[in-house]
Amino acid sequence: MRERLVVIGGDAAGMSAASQARRIRSDLDILVLERGSQTSYAA
Repeated sequence: MRERLVVIGGDAAGMSAASQARRIRSDLDILVLERGSQTSYAA
């Protein structure tokens, strides 16, 4: 079973944490939860 990371909040800090986790552990299943209709992203 793969490890999962749940990030609460899709603002800049939450997405930065998810991106950092992806760089460190490419095998993680990452789920980002955001209450609003928009999430932060960068090209």
